[in-house]
Amino acid sequence: MSDAPLTRLLALLDLEKLEENLFRGTSPAEPIQRVFGGQVLAQALVAATRTVSDERPCHSFHAYFLRPGDPKIPILYQVDRSRDGGSFTARRVVAIQHGVPIFTLAASFQKVESGFEHQSQMPVVPEPESLEDDQQLLLRDPGLASHIRAWVGRERPFETRSVLGRGPFGGSGDRPARAPLDHIWLKTRGKLADDPAVHRALLAFVSDMSLLDTALLPHGKSIFSHVQVASLDHAMWFHRPFRADDWLLYVQEGPSASGGRGFNRGAIYRRDGVLVASVAQEGLIRPR
Repeated sequence: MSDAPLTRLLALLDLEKLEENLFRGTSPAEPIQRVFGGQVLAQALVAATRTVSDERPCHSFHAYFLRPGDPKIPILYQVDRSRDGGSFTARRVVAIQHGVPIFTLAASFQKVESGFEHQSQMPVVPEPESLEDDQQLLLRDPGLASHIRAWVGRERPFETRSVLGRGPFGGSGDRPARAPLDHIWLKTRGKLADDPAVHRALLAFVSDMSLLDTALLPHGKSIFSHVQVASLDHAMWFHRPFRADDWLLYVQEGPSASGGRGFNRGAIYRRDGVLVASVAQEGLIRPR
């Protein structure tokens, strides 16, 4: 598979500056009904980062998805320079379409400091080279419904290799139930430049790609089942340096589902065991 999908994604993240603190982003030309949440996360983070010095990388953001995005029109990202302090910088971003906010993000940036260090231990899992690409594995399933096959088979900017696997899917999108836990190796399909801000934006993008689905695992459902799914919020913390074009292990768990919502947590490790980011998300998982 070519690196064209990654090139297109990088172009989507290269926002157009319209005015001070105002940027415009577009969506890919795909037959989808709403904008992918990871795209809005990444573009909003890029907009906030464009207003902050490179000496202060983003260490966390908290976001809410307010309305479905319309992929047919551009998205305006308005940045509020909330605070520029001695060590920390705060930004608030509102994504606007059709004159109303569809998404908000609050991000915090900090100058690089040294201090106390500890981290959780990475699970012991097989190396990514010993696992098969998720896309190729799923496409070999003869029972895969045509609409799922079309979605799985599209070109993607990231390669993923699941340790536990999420298929096979039946024609209804259902699958065997299991514990709400997953370990997924991932990296971009192609090499990247050395800009750490780009690597953070890409990790924000892919962090939304499979996390919500984790809460459906114990119920034998998937995003293709007869279930209404949507991300409601998303929070991310960047702990240590990483590269999105090197293998990263995304450890996902869904400790709770209630009230039509699923809550999920994620930890992202470099393959040398260093914890580089943490994620938390709640999403709608409403039975239709």
